[in-house]
Amino acid sequence: MKNRRSKLEIYLDVLKVIKEGTTKPTRIMYGANLSWKLLQGILGSMVAQDLIEEIDVSDSRDKRTNTVYQVTNKGDSVIRYFDRAKGLIEVDEPDFNPLQIARGR
Repeated sequence: MKNRRSKLEIYLDVLKVIKEGTTKPTRIMYGANLSWKLLQGILGSMVAQDLIEEIDVSDSRDKRTNTVYQVTNKGDSVIRYFDRAKGLIEVDEPDFNPLQIARGR
């Protein structure tokens, strides 16, 4: 079973999904494997921190608002920073079995 992602990992996943060219909110949600409600909060927070920008591409003939997202220079710097940091450390994750710990093996 895989561990839960930290908030930082989720933010980085969203940034990377957008950076790879997925710009529509629903597609970002699927790409980052998030719920709609959680994604909305994260996108709002990331816009406020200038990691991504929100672009309105609504058509005057279409009454729906169409919003797409794009990674800013600051967001791109964050992605590069954490990718470099990840490359500097080696994380050795041996097969973890909590039952072995409980049994004293």
